[in-house]
Amino acid sequence: MLDDQPVPPGSADPAPATTSEADARPRATPRALVLSVGMLLTAALAGVLVVLPAPYAVTSPGPTRDVLGEAEGTPLIQVEGAQTYPSSGELRLTTISGTGGPGYPSYVSTVLRGWASVTSVVRPVEEVFPPDATQEEIDESNTELMVSSQENATVAALTELGYEVPATLVVAGTVEGTQAEGLLEEGDVLTAMDGEALPDYQTLVARLQDVTPGDAVTLAVTRHGQPLEVEVTTGEREDGGAQIGVYVDPSFELPVDVTISIDGIGGPSAGTMFALGIVDVLTPEDEADGEVIAGTGTIDVTGEVGPIGGIRQKLAGARRDGAAWFLAPAGNCGEVVGHVPDGLRVVRVATLHDAREAMTAIGAREADDLPTCTAG
Repeated sequence: MLDDQPVPPGSADPAPATTSEADARPRATPRALVLSVGMLLTAALAGVLVVLPAPYAVTSPGPTRDVLGEAEGTPLIQVEGAQTYPSSGELRLTTISGTGGPGYPSYVSTVLRGWASVTSVVRPVEEVFPPDATQEEIDESNTELMVSSQENATVAALTELGYEVPATLVVAGTVEGTQAEGLLEEGDVLTAMDGEALPDYQTLVARLQDVTPGDAVTLAVTRHGQPLEVEVTTGEREDGGAQIGVYVDPSFELPVDVTISIDGIGGPSAGTMFALGIVDVLTPEDEADGEVIAGTGTIDVTGEVGPIGGIRQKLAGARRDGAAWFLAPAGNCGEVVGHVPDGLRVVRVATLHDAREAMTAIGAREADDLPTCTAG
């Protein structure tokens, strides 16, 4: 039969189909056409959604950095003016990675992956970033916070090690609604309180701890090079302590020159680990002794550890990068419970001294009684 014969070699066209062949070919029905068009439109819409910015911020575990290590051959912590010592352990600062801010939009695909991940958090972008902030403003703010954090860490670490860190206490402004308004001025230098000298910031903080809110204090001030005394009735801070009602911008005279070199990381949350690293570098003991200890937390010049954002993502990042221990700010404990990765032990710290004792106990393999976020 004709339809059983092959196409002759060299023929330009195949043999014409028989009636039976034509009848066997599938015919495009209206239903099939609608389905095909619908599938094409769906695929096109999905392709658009993948690259379409979404009004969400997605945070996930970021990189960790060993503050005792190096970056491109340069130690993260460098010290001049004092003997330094090596360490066999690691002290890892933790970070979060995020999208959704100015210049770094989240896309639908990123948001979907964030919702599907147990270590990522998806929130409306206005809950994370100021609505009118530019990328440059956010980057500049994060850089300033990092620089301030490094200075605080240095002062806190040196003070913890017994160094005296003199400071000039310059008034940067007054708190609205306090009696200090109109009595103290920007640029005033605080030199004494109730007849006792204020050689450093820690002394000012300690003196205020002995004052009951509402009591008056007499401040010795240098204004435009001239000494004067100002009596100020103290107010009450949110935590119940007394406050003068001024913002103080201390200018420190560091007895040891400490340089912290780290790029690509901003914000204040690495302060505690920087301070702990400085303590380790300046002490002959090998406190961590081979252990990998991660952590986070802001720090002020008095050594107080403050809470941070993204603690759950930082816990996950720490475990991913090999940490067996995590130093968590006491103020973050409520977010830690129930979210600790397997193989990671969390220690609660409220001060740099707490963190130092924890590091030493972990290195000595005597950490069973360290306080956690659920007990101790």
